[in-house]
Amino acid sequence: MPDSWIRAQAKKGMIEPFVEAQRAEGTISYGLSSYGYDARAATEFKVFTNVDNALIDPKDFSHTSFVDREANVCILPPNSFALARTVEYFRIPRDVLVICLGKSTYARCGIIVNVTPLEPEWEGHVTLEFSNTTPLPAKIYANEGVCQFLFFKGEGSCDTSYKDRAGKYMGQQGVTLPKMKLT
Repeated sequence: MPDSWIRAQAKKGMIEPFVEAQRAEGTISYGLSSYGYDARAATEFKVFTNVDNALIDPKDFSHTSFVDREANVCILPPNSFALARTVEYFRIPRDVLVICLGKSTYARCGIIVNVTPLEPEWEGHVTLEFSNTTPLPAKIYANEGVCQFLFFKGEGSCDTSYKDRAGKYMGQQGVTLPKMKLT
């Protein structure tokens, strides 16, 4: 969807806070672009560590797998991984699916940004996954652009939205760790 549509939806609360134009003065750009929105990482990071020899298990996630950092810059160790969250809080319309891609500035430094799709009627801070694929430490800057969200409007509304099925990550705030939905 184009910038005019994103702007109109943001005024209805789809993205908060919303930056209406690209900002790039001395920062990695963020804000509204022609056909997307460049979001920022907040200052809270969870950097994975092997100090306690924890096992990564998505069904039984151990909090000893990472260290918390609150900072304007996160140093990501070589061949390592960190979680963060967006500054922006998103509320996705029922007839929209959102895909996220990493910014080329980070990709050209070997830093991969991964985010799963934002489904119809999902809302929350987006948990961001950063992988440093290089043999060198890498910096991730808080309050600067880290990824771009692209909005795809369906021909109609879905029968069952993320909200309808009470998705386990609905309304998440802060950096949200993996969790299992209880039956």
